[in-house]
Parts: sequence; structure tokens; C-alpha cells
Amino acid sequence: MTPIALYDLDKTITRRPTYLPFLMHALWRHERWRIVLLPVLLPLFLGYAVRILDRGRLKEAMHALLLGSAVDAGKMAEIGESYAGKVLAENVYPQAIDRIARDRMQGRRLVMATASYEFYVAPLAEKLGFDDLIGTKVRHDEDGAILAKIDGENCYGAAKLRRVEAWAAEAGMAGDVRNVRFYSDSPTDLPVFDWASEPIATNPTSKLRRLAEKRGWRIFAWG
Repeated sequence: MTPIALYDLDKTITRRPTYLPFLMHALWRHERWRIVLLPVLLPLFLGYAVRILDRGRLKEAMHALLLGSAVDAGKMAEIGESYAGKVLAENVYPQAIDRIARDRMQGRRLVMATASYEFYVAPLAEKLGFDDLIGTKVRHDEDGAILAKIDGENCYGAAKLRRVEAWAAEAGMAGDVRNVRFYSDSPTDLPVFDWASEPIATNPTSKLRRLAEKRGWRIFAWG
């Protein structure tokens, strides 16, 4: 089978998260008047903090607030392309680029697995040279507009593993995935770490670092 290099995105490949900065980037290029709605983010964050909202609902609410409940897919593709260039120039670890190139040289299939929305991450994944993207999907209306609704599950935690397994099945690799190198910064990716044959804690949180040291995983600290 083809060996796989599986990468998380936020704070693994990038120094900082990408979602809120994308929304701000898009807001300024799409409907600038929505800047007056920024204070509404605070109660949304508080709702998440006290567990009234889960991560998926928070993501949907932020999307609806700052982009709108339905946005033109072509316009978002253009904005996603410009945002990808910005992220690549300002927010990607040089060591991540080197590591991705090394994995490709070793003949690995490059797969990005992220909780971020696919519609804005796809241009970045392409620029970084990934073969496949597994991310959170959005619903579309009958005209193809992007809705502020997640299609399926938020690709996070155990749901990320389910998505990766589904991808492997669709790629004809189900039951034959034995050489998977996985990079992530977060203990929320433990289901995928446990599934992978070669887990690498990358820019790990303190909790993940302790776990990686206990289990003897490799640790990369970039930056």
C-alpha cells in the first residue's frame, strides 16, 4: 500500500488558528457592514465556554454572523484563494513546508485532516501540495450557495477519525492502512493518534506533550 502522511492544520502546520482570521478576511472583501456585528461574537464565545453551544454550533453561528446565512460559492472560492496566499506567507511554519516536502520525497500520500471548513482550506491544501483534504463540509442550497450549516459532522475529535476511515474506504484502503504517519498539536486528536502507526506530536500542547512522552511518541517543536 502507499504510505500516508496525515496532517492536522491549525497550530500544527500553522502558527495560529485559521477560522476567525478567515472570517475577518472574508468579511472585509464580502460585506464590510458586518463589522458592526463583531461584538456579538462575545456572547457566542461565552455560550461555548458554558457549553450551551458545542464547537459545531459555534462554527455555524460565527459563519452566519460574519458571512451570512447563504453566500455565493464562486465568491468564497476567490476569497479562499487570496486567504490561502496570506496564510502561506504569514502563518505557516517553514519546518512544516520542509516536512511535507520530505514526506512527499519518501513517496507518501499527503492528506490534510482538519476541523476547518473545506471550502476555505482547499486552496491552502493545494498550495502546500496535499493530495487529499478531509475537513468539515458545508451544506449548499439549490443554487449552489454555501449555507451556514455543517453537512454531516464537525471534523473534530472522534468524528475526524470517522472521516479519515471513510476516506480510506473510498480510496480502497480500508483494512489495509498500516503505514500512517500522523502530525497534530492537540490531544483532541487522540483517536487519530491511536489509529495511526506513527504518531508525531507536533507543536504539542502541554497535555499532549506529557502523553507523547509517556507513550514514547516523537515530538516536533517548530517555530
